[in-house]
Amino acid sequence: MAAGTGNSAPIPERGADVAELVVGILGGTGPQGKGLAYRLAVAGQQVLVGSRISGRAEATATELNALRDGAGSEISGADNGTVAAKSDLVIVAVPWEGHDALLESLRDQLAGKVVVDCVNPLGFDKQGAYAIAVPEGSAAQQAAALLPQSQVTAAFHHVSAVLLMDPAVAAVDTDVLVLGDDRATTDLVAALAGRIPGIRGIYAGRLRNAHQVEALTANLISINRRYTAHAGIRVTDV
Repeated sequence: MAAGTGNSAPIPERGADVAELVVGILGGTGPQGKGLAYRLAVAGQQVLVGSRISGRAEATATELNALRDGAGSEISGADNGTVAAKSDLVIVAVPWEGHDALLESLRDQLAGKVVVDCVNPLGFDKQGAYAIAVPEGSAAQQAAALLPQSQVTAAFHHVSAVLLMDPAVAAVDTDVLVLGDDRATTDLVAALAGRIPGIRGIYAGRLRNAHQVEALTANLISINRRYTAHAGIRVTDV
């Protein structure tokens, strides 16, 4: 939002309207999915981690429950289909290569639910990370096309999995950019992000602009490699 306009919308209150939601994470056994599952569970959210193989999800849940050491809520694991069916809000954290096939297979289970896409379509070569062109415009727009009965948003693209998984990090110093076409839904997702200490959820526009947010992850990877860091994003004057 432009500075000095006097039209800034208030940041949603931490935890507003989200505390009772069951949050499922598809691809919850990968680095980003595990990190989000851990932090949200420690904050008291009921979390289900999903995987193609239920045993792998159950093993990840056991690992994360040991890591949280009694703090917050217990994490459960199951196959992606079961997690999608049992959750109120679903975070998609699967590899880009399997993004479309998985969502198409879960269309019925995800109907009527909030779907938060945090997938970054990236390639890697000797020069580093780069953004991949997506026919629909972005991973989030692809999700919206595949899930016409779901309310799709984009968020959590730039949060370091390393910081999320480190119990010694009390607060994760970053903002989460939230994009979507329904303001009530983006406010809900922003409030969910705000349950993690140190994080703010910031509305960043409509879903059609998700491509540049996803692509920015390639720049952050370059920053992190150059400076041996875990860089995130902070939005000023908000």
